[in-house]
Amino acid sequence: MAYSPLLQDLLEALRCLPGVGPRTAQRMAFRLLEQERDGGRRLIAAMQKALDEIAECGRCRMLSETELCWICSAPRRDASIVCVVESPADVIAVEDSASYNGHYFVLMGRLSPLDGIGPEELGLHLLEARMDSGDVQELIIATSATVEGEATAGYLASLAHQRNVRPTRIAHGVPLGGELEFVDSSTLSLAISGRLNLGED
Repeated sequence: MAYSPLLQDLLEALRCLPGVGPRTAQRMAFRLLEQERDGGRRLIAAMQKALDEIAECGRCRMLSETELCWICSAPRRDASIVCVVESPADVIAVEDSASYNGHYFVLMGRLSPLDGIGPEELGLHLLEARMDSGDVQELIIATSATVEGEATAGYLASLAHQRNVRPTRIAHGVPLGGELEFVDSSTLSLAISGRLNLGED
């Protein structure tokens, strides 16, 4: 189907969002242009402000408008426990389970050598520095139950063992191949409370 150049650009821009295919992009674009021009302008302003002002927390890499996110700056959270997750959405999922009061480290991905994603891309030097400080006693590894997630978990466990930090892995209820952000809060609460030790042997 032929679209005008500006409309084509809008459709292609909308398709950068996950789950938005050609038909969904067309519906969104037509809705904005036909009935929601004011809403579209608010969306543009909110997106521009977010893109300009939201960055990564300097300590855990969670999305934040300040140098330290609201979790890292909370005085009553247990800094001796760090839960390692793949994405900011995973932090929200764990927080919604209301079963965890420690700190986080967000990988923004998982190890995938074929895709060029190694320890540097995951910011693991920051995590190593936190463990080297001596403040961290337990590293909860909450990566997804995928091949890459398991490989990442093994690598993180090795880093923890080298620094005498106890590595644990979330256990019950997270399905094989499942993404953490889609697990319901009750299941995730059980997984956090039933985490297992990761031994070296």
